[in-house]
Amino acid sequence: MSPLEALGRSDTDTSPGSDQLVSVTPVALEKLIELRAEESDAEQLGLRLEIVSERGEDFRYDLSFCEYLDAGFTDEVRTHDGLKVVIPGKDVEMLQGATLDYNDTTGLVIRNPNRPAAPSVEGLTNDDELSARVETMISDEINPALAAHGGFVTYVGHNGEGIVFLTMGGGCHGCSMSKMTMLDGVQTMVVDAIEQVTAVKDLTDHSTGDNPFYS
Repeated sequence: MSPLEALGRSDTDTSPGSDQLVSVTPVALEKLIELRAEESDAEQLGLRLEIVSERGEDFRYDLSFCEYLDAGFTDEVRTHDGLKVVIPGKDVEMLQGATLDYNDTTGLVIRNPNRPAAPSVEGLTNDDELSARVETMISDEINPALAAHGGFVTYVGHNGEGIVFLTMGGGCHGCSMSKMTMLDGVQTMVVDAIEQVTAVKDLTDHSTGDNPFYS
């Protein structure tokens, strides 16, 4: 399996000071150019980087070589020392500031500072004063604590009866301790700090990465 396959888990030069969307480390660039050279039409090919996960899931990416001149009108194209990188228009915001890297152990990897959008759950409220308080607490207290484990929580909404719905992502999704962390740790923090909240419900399906949320 090639490093590209394994990852499946306006043209602007990216010289210093230019507007970069995604950073490509020198070692990743070297590997990508090496892989591109194996293609018969290498000089016409760029790297297309796309988010293929559904809303509310942890980010999953697809990397493929494509003819950069066929990029869509809303796609963004950047040049990284001779390699064109194509970002679909729909993914520009969620890939802003990400870094594409490579190492011999994991192959091509993407470090993305952005968070997936929360899943849409009918009947929940996520745009009122209580939601703002919960989201502030998650941003300022909970996620910094979980960051040491490569994880984060995302606020989905509340049901108007004191129950807050969250999901867990990153290193917390699929971790054998993550459900306990959510119920015993995060719930305690939120309930103790915000009197309107009586319980936290975890919508994450920790048993599999293929279907991250309960329906």
